[in-house]
Amino acid sequence: MKFALQFAEKGRGKVAPNPMVGCVIVKDDKVIAEGYHQQYGGPHAEVNAINSLPSNFDFTDCTLYVNLEPCSHYGKTPPCSDLIISKKFKRVVVGNLDTNPLVAGKGIQNLKDAGIEVSSGIINSESRELNKRFFWFHEKKQPYVILKWAETKDGFISREPLPANKEDNWITSAESKKLVHQWRAEEQAIMVGTNTVIVDDPELTTRLVDGNNPVRVIIDRGLKLPRTSKVFSTNGRVIIVTDKDVTDEANITYCKVNFDKDFVKSLLNKLFELSIQSLIIEGGSKLLNSFIEAGAWNEARVFVGEKEFEKGIKAPVFDKTVAEMEIVGVDKLYTIKK
Repeated sequence: MKFALQFAEKGRGKVAPNPMVGCVIVKDDKVIAEGYHQQYGGPHAEVNAINSLPSNFDFTDCTLYVNLEPCSHYGKTPPCSDLIISKKFKRVVVGNLDTNPLVAGKGIQNLKDAGIEVSSGIINSESRELNKRFFWFHEKKQPYVILKWAETKDGFISREPLPANKEDNWITSAESKKLVHQWRAEEQAIMVGTNTVIVDDPELTTRLVDGNNPVRVIIDRGLKLPRTSKVFSTNGRVIIVTDKDVTDEANITYCKVNFDKDFVKSLLNKLFELSIQSLIIEGGSKLLNSFIEAGAWNEARVFVGEKEFEKGIKAPVFDKTVAEMEIVGVDKLYTIKK
């Protein structure tokens, strides 16, 4: 099963909103095939593992290991449980039950009904950690939320007033910047607020690493941001969060929310409806604090650089004594999990 998890990890950043799944086939205590879900819309892990062997291969004495319950419904691909049954596997070992309502035990029941021996809950916690975004999305009906910001040694997120040269406002090292781009590739969406777009004109892409650009979620309540802003480029999907009724266009989806009451809850509910499974928030203090005050976050990733600003916009306050700390370049990276 640990071998299957290693293969599943290869799908990170490429399969969302599907889970990361790896599969290993064993015969006579030897691994004879493996596969993983490589791309959203493509064949699942079980299919790739089975298809790596000759079409006339005899699976009747084989055990199939997979970190998530085989699917039992038609989506972009046929049910994996049907394929496993057709190949007459002797035994199937499953890491986690799939809490997606479309599956939710039906895949395992199909296998048992076909006379296949099934074991489940194998290294359950490790398997669940791998797909924590997927499970949170289906069980809590909300995206998995990661807060990210950089602050100076004296606790500021930005200078105020802003310097003419944007680089004078940069807090962290090149190594940290590259890591952030890797994180973007691993999440389905990235969010910033109006002020961040106006001040920084960010691209919000993964240009420093090899990975898919996340969906860009932009707060634009009054639809005042110029469409010449880099975040509105056509190299990816954009969701504009506003309080107005607007018809979708090209690569832009308009998301109407209530800004006056329970803004964060309203927003997360809408993003769930849009099938956004995970979200990294790279906005300013106002946006970050709104999620912190609502308790609507799963992780916070905080860089602390070597600079001191002495004055400026204060960073959100977190208890770093409960965080995991590592060094990235010359910066300290604190990770806090709820």
